[in-house]
Amino acid sequence: MPQNTQDSSFKDSAQSTESLHQRFNKALQTLANKALDSKPKIIAILGASGSGKTALAHDIALQKGCEIFSLDSLGVYKGFDIASAKPTPLEKTQVRYHALDVLNPSEKSNAMLFFTLLCECVLHLKPDTPLLIVGGSSFFLKSIIEGLSPMPDLQGYEKWIESLGSLQECYAFLCSIDKEFAQKIAPQDTYRIHKALSLYKATQLKPSEYFATHKPLPFPLPLEIFALDKPKDELRADILQRSQKMIEQGIVEEIKEIVEAYGEGIPPLNAIGPKECLAFLQGKLTSLESLKQELFFHTCQLAKRQATFNRTQFHKITLLPKQDLQKEIYKLLAT
Repeated sequence: MPQNTQDSSFKDSAQSTESLHQRFNKALQTLANKALDSKPKIIAILGASGSGKTALAHDIALQKGCEIFSLDSLGVYKGFDIASAKPTPLEKTQVRYHALDVLNPSEKSNAMLFFTLLCECVLHLKPDTPLLIVGGSSFFLKSIIEGLSPMPDLQGYEKWIESLGSLQECYAFLCSIDKEFAQKIAPQDTYRIHKALSLYKATQLKPSEYFATHKPLPFPLPLEIFALDKPKDELRADILQRSQKMIEQGIVEEIKEIVEAYGEGIPPLNAIGPKECLAFLQGKLTSLESLKQELFFHTCQLAKRQATFNRTQFHKITLLPKQDLQKEIYKLLAT
């Protein structure tokens, strides 16, 4: 039985001697070569927050000997165990999970990280072991399927970017060198502006010129995509129950410990769950009941966005209720 949740190849990015871009380029190329010889069964199970997709995937993995890749923008962080509803210690001994507890709370998550982790995960699968990709961060899966461009190492340009001045001045500089590309980025999008400037400095090419000659490389293996379809009233009831359960499990205390260690400006505190708990700790929410209602309301909003995204953004996706979805996946795994 699995005794840990992370292969030894999954290094904390803060400790890795390779940059993320180097790991991405290496893992994708290696997997593309391997794809000629071996094609493991890869099945994505998407669904709204609180829909029960993780429990369903665990049951399938337990019965059919699958491993699970967590497609969760919060679960990838260390410390957010309750907030991201990570598998329990017992569940981790039953099924091997990947892409959990990879980043420190102060680090940034992005599509390239998940693409890299997925490639590395598949490369370390045992022969004939199916992989279930499970989570609510469907936009990462869309990026993985459509592909990302190979990138040079973008580290080491922070001081140069800082010398350009404020974010507004950085954006103005980007407009001056590549107006076409800059128009695709919101003036408030710090991450993408800084990334574009780093790319310009690293390559001495306009970002639009670079991407014109470095086309996106899609995930090189086939995968089937399913989404868990649940009646709206049932989903809302489950979300309310989940919100209450998180409070009872100690989500407020969990977020308090993280804030005390890392401060209030870290990326994962913008996620639903941590964001409301931070508001409670700041005194903006005055009772646990008001916290529960905020968690419930915002999670319902997120669930609606997730359902719309899953339904409209994938070329081929099968939406089914739980029992039918489980049967279809069992059929796929049997072939």
